[in-house]
Amino acid sequence: MKSLHVEMGRHRLGGTMQVYYLMRGLKARGEPAVLVCPKGSVLHEMAVRDGLAVRPVEFGGDADLRFISRFMRILREERPDIVHLHSRRGADTLGLVAARLAGIGKVIVSRRVDDPVKPGWLTRLRYVKLPDLVITVSKGIARVLEAAGVPPGQIRQVYSAIDVRAYQSSLDGAQARMRLGLPAGAPVLVVIAQLIPRKGHRFLLQALPSILAKHPDTRVLFAGEGESEAELRAQVQATGLESCVQFLGYRNDIGDILRACDLLVHPATMEGFANVAMQAMAAGIPVVSSAVGGMPESVRDGVTGLLVPPQDPAALAEAVIKLLDDPGLRERLGRQGREIVEREFTTDVMVEGNLAVYRGLLDGRH
Repeated sequence: MKSLHVEMGRHRLGGTMQVYYLMRGLKARGEPAVLVCPKGSVLHEMAVRDGLAVRPVEFGGDADLRFISRFMRILREERPDIVHLHSRRGADTLGLVAARLAGIGKVIVSRRVDDPVKPGWLTRLRYVKLPDLVITVSKGIARVLEAAGVPPGQIRQVYSAIDVRAYQSSLDGAQARMRLGLPAGAPVLVVIAQLIPRKGHRFLLQALPSILAKHPDTRVLFAGEGESEAELRAQVQATGLESCVQFLGYRNDIGDILRACDLLVHPATMEGFANVAMQAMAAGIPVVSSAVGGMPESVRDGVTGLLVPPQDPAALAEAVIKLLDDPGLRERLGRQGREIVEREFTTDVMVEGNLAVYRGLLDGRH
């Protein structure tokens, strides 16, 4: 069974890494797999480094109609049994149309976000008519598609995964804090996410005065970059929080950062299934998250962390304070989170889940 995978993201983000883990896992199992990705992208570099079969292409974005002919040529040369379109860019109309025009292999499209989907002809085209199946990375996303009219029988669900060991740093907490210039005994919260509105950083900043009233030494780390950085920095300055909020920018040492922290906070307004929650769980750190999208499927309330309503700074502050007040509870939730991620959200589980979907589709069990 030969599969061909399309991921057109250029940066090292959650969806890109899922495709990388999948390709690496397929190679380890002796399953022929070919990756189509943008030439010169981070994914292209990682694939070359690891000896994965890769077909880099020029890609000018969603309006690059030339991608259709480029992709059709690759399909005719590779002749895959399965065509798996992973990202919204790669799995958009261009990739689906090219796959159907080529008439080669069964076509699967992944959906990783829980943004609302409008019922109508375009949704039916993208998720019913053109693909043979849709794979969602959480049950929450599957519910969004079903509400838009996609038949449940057209949907399969396979969770995202992480490389667990990558987030289990060998540093001790004191070393990790020293590297970040953090006080030894201060409570440390971290948000690991793009600095964009839907990740909800502003709600943690609104909650922070209440948290500081109970735990005045608290420090907050924002790891990530994005369009909202200037606005968030202005919010920090306007509320006099400069001494306790630190912007780290994009980082590739997330395991070491987590080692320095007491809690991961994920105050998103919408989220398909955040990999950062699993990263924190792997590091043995509890998570406080908005109860949106697929988040309750990993952040299990009272088991691996605490869930709060979205856009509710008061509830967010209350949950953070509850965990900062109770080191024993933090330790228990962190331990349980690590056990769950090591059992349910490993790359091996994810690869086997995708393989089961491929085999079922080829065997006619769709």
